Amino acid sequence: MITVVTGVILVLALIFSMLGLGGAMLYVPVLHWFGYNFKTVAIPTGLLLNGITVLSAAVVYLRARMVDIRGSVPLVISSFAGAPIGAYLTQFLPTRTLILLFAIAMTYAGTRMLVSSARPDKEQMLLWKTRVLMMGAGGFGIGMIAGLLGIGGGFLFVPLMLAMGYPTKQAAATSAFVVIFSSFSGFVGHLAEGHFDWPLMIATSIAVIVGAQVGAMIMKEKMKARWIKQMFAVVLLGVAVKLFWKILI
Repeated sequence: MITVVTGVILVLALIFSMLGLGGAMLYVPVLHWFGYNFKTVAIPTGLLLNGITVLSAAVVYLRARMVDIRGSVPLVISSFAGAPIGAYLTQFLPTRTLILLFAIAMTYAGTRMLVSSARPDKEQMLLWKTRVLMMGAGGFGIGMIAGLLGIGGGFLFVPLMLAMGYPTKQAAATSAFVVIFSSFSGFVGHLAEGHFDWPLMIATSIAVIVGAQVGAMIMKEKMKARWIKQMFAVVLLGVAVKLFWKILI
């Protein structure tokens, strides 16, 4: 079964690295669908793979000078601080509640992205001080959500940066850089609780490194901003529907 899971994860890493996402929003439910425990295996493994995916993709984006390193600092610090708190809170919530929160978050982000895909990128970013405040408050909240649900938070970072005026490709590339920190911070929080499956983690980690490199190169050279937003929305809404269906039946 690990071989099949690894193949699916490789394809997902390729797709999500093009969007500046780590893919945990799909890694987690996919692992759960294959029979792995949602809280003790799927969430921590998803966070690890999320971090490795964006780390691999971010190397490509950094070389291409697509990442706003200075502007991302408030997000990095605040999300890094919030992720372990979310990971700690996981133990107090039932699995059904976590899945429901996961689905609601993806529905919101997917709908917002689909609506914005028809609009051109903003031509001017908000003032630096305003961006710092938005990133500080938003980053901490997103970090908590990321640690709680076993995701990197990129699906929320990207809309936040688009709202501040970032071009789509720069938002996706910068999100990949930011998500590295929140993913590994949240993963360590779960690891401290003894949540891990080493054979699964090793096999899927190799898969996401390969997939993320290919996906990042495709995004850098071929993708248009509108395509990125539409792909982002379709993936999120599709998984949200699947999770809602799972809860209802």
